[in-house]
Amino acid sequence: MESSRGPPRVKNKAAAPVQISAEQLLREAVDRQDEVINRPTQRFSDLEELREFQGRKRAEFEKYVRINRLNHNNWLRYAQWELEQKEFRRARSIFERCLDVDATNPVVWIRYCEAEMKSRNINHARNVLDRAITILPRVDKLWYKYVYMEETLGNIDGARAVFERWMQWEPDKAAWSAYIKLEKRHGEFEKARTIFERFTVVHPEPENWIKWARFEEQNGTSDLVRDVYGTAIETLGDDFMDERLFIAYAKFEAKLKEVERARAIYKFALDRMPRSKSATLHKIFTQFEKQYGDREGIEDVILSKRRVHYEEQVKENPKNYDAWIDLARLEEASENTDRVRDVYERAIAQIPPTQEKRHWRRYIYLWLFYALYEETVNKDIERTRQIYQECIKLLPHKRFTFAKVWLMAAYFEVRQGQLVSARKLLGQSIGMSPKDKLFKSYIELEMKLFEFGRCRQLYQKYIEWNSSNSQAWIKFAELERGLDDLDRARAIFELAVEQSQLDMPELVWKAYIDFEEEEGEYDRTRQLYERLLGKTNHVKVWISWAQFEIGVPDAEEEGDEERLISEEAKSRARKVFERAHQTMKENELKEERVALLNAWKSFETTHGSPADIEKVNNQMPRKVKKRRKLDDDSYEEYIDYVFPADDESAANLAKFMANAYKWKAAQNSS
Repeated sequence: MESSRGPPRVKNKAAAPVQISAEQLLREAVDRQDEVINRPTQRFSDLEELREFQGRKRAEFEKYVRINRLNHNNWLRYAQWELEQKEFRRARSIFERCLDVDATNPVVWIRYCEAEMKSRNINHARNVLDRAITILPRVDKLWYKYVYMEETLGNIDGARAVFERWMQWEPDKAAWSAYIKLEKRHGEFEKARTIFERFTVVHPEPENWIKWARFEEQNGTSDLVRDVYGTAIETLGDDFMDERLFIAYAKFEAKLKEVERARAIYKFALDRMPRSKSATLHKIFTQFEKQYGDREGIEDVILSKRRVHYEEQVKENPKNYDAWIDLARLEEASENTDRVRDVYERAIAQIPPTQEKRHWRRYIYLWLFYALYEETVNKDIERTRQIYQECIKLLPHKRFTFAKVWLMAAYFEVRQGQLVSARKLLGQSIGMSPKDKLFKSYIELEMKLFEFGRCRQLYQKYIEWNSSNSQAWIKFAELERGLDDLDRARAIFELAVEQSQLDMPELVWKAYIDFEEEEGEYDRTRQLYERLLGKTNHVKVWISWAQFEIGVPDAEEEGDEERLISEEAKSRARKVFERAHQTMKENELKEERVALLNAWKSFETTHGSPADIEKVNNQMPRKVKKRRKLDDDSYEEYIDYVFPADDESAANLAKFMANAYKWKAAQNSS
């Protein structure tokens, strides 16, 4: 018994050997239609029956247009039926009735016109189109239909007249192009040229000028093409300038092998157009120079491109001093003095808004680069001097100053042989806004001129202004020593070490000690070490003293260049180490004590005996790890040093305490 659960399953699911597409089925259905079925016809036995049928159909159409008279499709179907019945007057009447209802529908006018044209009623069609363009002058399709009909009939003057009526309404670009194409088709190039003139007045867009130029290129002369481009550039002006116009103009000149003309056009455009509107122009100009130019031309293109970039940067942010500097460097490379000066003058006019030195740091370099350019490139000495003077006047010296400006102005005067002016500038700088750099540079200048008296005066003013500057004291003493005035040098060192506030007093002491040592005043050197140790117990001072004692020659061996270190010198150095070790031990300076023992061990390894080395080794500590409690109740590990001497004393103390406890216990038991 068969199951009734559903349709039977397809057992063979393979594809059919012949595949039929939906498109093929539809095509066959259309091809196989019977013409009798496809076009039903109605046959009438006599004229009366035809009239009856026509009356019935007209009644139906009249009913439709009466019910919905605003539906244009009803009117158009009605008119089309009358045309099929060859009732042209009735069809014309229906079109007119439809236009009475709504005369602003372009479709009705076009169907009306096409009906008249199909029936070869040309004058009727012309009248219909004339009425249509009068009522709907902004509907381009009606105008196109009108001019197409006139040109098809060979009435070129009539088509031209229709275009003239159309152009009075200033239509869009396509209408003007159609008018121009009409004249070109019939060889009226002069009339087409006149239309182009009117066209570019109504629509002065760059692409329209380019179309006119290409027309002249095909049908005119090269002079006419240049006139078109020249007129376009004058008409558009700087506000509506477009890179496409210049590119087309330059390419035309390049095509005629007028390379210089093309290059001039590119440069003219690049100088007047902003970077944002001329990116393509820059790219094409670069390609042009690579093709037609030399190395200088290509470099000029690159400079021009970078110039526009920097100009846009400074226009966007006039206080971007780095951009001004880059622009000035660029113009210097172009070797155009007027351009360079113009850039620098515009740049230095951008004064920082506040009197904060950080805002002036980059700005001041504009003045310095400007002055260097005028001095080294233009050789304009007076202009350079004036730039330095104006820059110095501009700086707010009561708030801050720039030593570089004063020094460069002074060095400039020195290069010109004006030492008096240079000294006046440096003296003025020290008086208005003294700085370490100004003093050092002024002293260095006088040193080169061997004016040692002036150097003394400057050093005196220097240490009066800043007595805490250790380097100033040291340099002052070195000056006196160089002049072989040791008493003055020693007095300066004495004044320096007595200063209560020095930025680096260790340098002054070291310089003083080295001075006495180099002069052979060993007793004075030892006294200085004693005085210094009275102020500080730093381990480096002790080590330095010990090394000094090693290098002190004995009295009888001072002239022996190849002498060995005497035992007396070793003994003095060893006493310094022992004294230092005792001091460190008493002050419980473990880290310093370790450093001292390492230096002592190195000394004994080089100059001592095995017994001396063993003695130091016995004092070397051992490292132990310990824990200590922090403020947050946590613990941390650290490295501590345990010295043998300290460990032995602790052991002795523990042994003593143990014996004391034993004695106390014996007393209690008895």
